[in-house]
Amino acid sequence: MKAIRHFCTITKHKIIVMRECFKVGLYRQGLLHDLSKYSLTEFRVGCKYYQGTRSPNNAEREDKGYSSAWLHHKGRNKHHYEYWIDYSLDGERLLAGMKMPVRYVVEMFLDRIAASKVYKGNAYKDSDPLEYYENGKAGELMHPETRALLERLLHMLAKYGEERTYRYIRREVLKRKRVSFRLRPLKRLNRKRPAGSFRVVKL
Repeated sequence: MKAIRHFCTITKHKIIVMRECFKVGLYRQGLLHDLSKYSLTEFRVGCKYYQGTRSPNNAEREDKGYSSAWLHHKGRNKHHYEYWIDYSLDGERLLAGMKMPVRYVVEMFLDRIAASKVYKGNAYKDSDPLEYYENGKAGELMHPETRALLERLLHMLAKYGEERTYRYIRREVLKRKRVSFRLRPLKRLNRKRPAGSFRVVKL
């Protein structure tokens, strides 16, 4: 049944994005990623046009000339550069891409990894997200600085793999460090504590 298959596909994608977001410290974004896909507006279209090898939004677009699910989705999810398209400030009143906050650029990058893993399956390679991006570039609608960061991460992934790229994201892009913990025996105070007691110490 298409509804079950579509539900499994979008849930698998969401779980992968959440896992990757957690690896770089974007916990809230990982939890909230793509929740609008479960709304009636988007889920109904996904079920109707489900194919399993590509986004059902493409199939709806081919059938109707536009994708109602995509129009709904892009206006509610900040990790899509299309969310940030607005009138430019140069006085010409042309639509242009605004600069995205880096945390959403990172989520966009991880979203592309997850999509490639879902549709490629066991054949997935670290170069797949870059190849997918290069086959469908966003023209001038993505802000130059947003594009530069996204492309840097895609090229790093293709060349160095996930571990090194994610470490770069945590330390250089998001300026975050992993916090590790270990157990130390409790120091004895005035009153005796039970043998084998421990306290957690932040390193």
